[in-house]
Amino acid sequence: MDRHIVFERLHNVRDLGGYRGHGGGTVRWGALYRADSLGKLAGADLARFRALGVRTVLDLRYPWEVEARGRVPADEGLTYRNLSIEHRPYDQAAIDPAVDPWRFLADRYAEVAADGAVELRQALTALADDPGPVAFHCASGKDRTGIVAALALTVLGVAEADVLADFALTERATDRLVADWHAANPGRTLRWPGYGRAPATVLRLFLTDLAGTYGSVDAYLRDVVGVDTALTDRLRARYLVP
Repeated sequence: MDRHIVFERLHNVRDLGGYRGHGGGTVRWGALYRADSLGKLAGADLARFRALGVRTVLDLRYPWEVEARGRVPADEGLTYRNLSIEHRPYDQAAIDPAVDPWRFLADRYAEVAADGAVELRQALTALADDPGPVAFHCASGKDRTGIVAALALTVLGVAEADVLADFALTERATDRLVADWHAANPGRTLRWPGYGRAPATVLRLFLTDLAGTYGSVDAYLRDVVGVDTALTDRLRARYLVP
């Protein structure tokens, strides 16, 4: 089953179902979606999104991004939460091409892990308790979205190899993400050749750093984010099927 969902204006929407998780269970299809900005939804794309039956949207962008670029259109019965997990903004298009791009991104992810623990717990709690199905997104569905996807899948007991592979699926959207940047920024130069890229190396570095700093990714989730046994059990009960 292809987890990618095709839209006209969105480029990076996919279903997180099908991965093998804790106790031999499988992540439920049609329950948990990751995406690029749902503020782009309109027309046929909006109808296609509504057909997924999503009842909760977690918007991981800064409030100023939401104000400037729009949010998911309001709908009766739709729960919307803006949880900005990143606290130190930076312009990826302007990153120095001379720096190691994957180390640079992994270091930015580490900042999110350190700064955004409160919002990350709120996001995971919403995934467990808010009406479903649930979709979460940032701007391109790559970095902030990738972090939440990786942590959620880890709590569900998905193997690291599958977590890394899911992250890297964003590479299928790179060309369209780059084209969108050029269309939105006439007259600017895209300095960084890594723009829109999501190789597994980035997430592997990030997860390795978490384990090195906190003892393990699970220890980070437990001791810093506050993912206790009760929250873990709710997430697994909701998203894992035999």
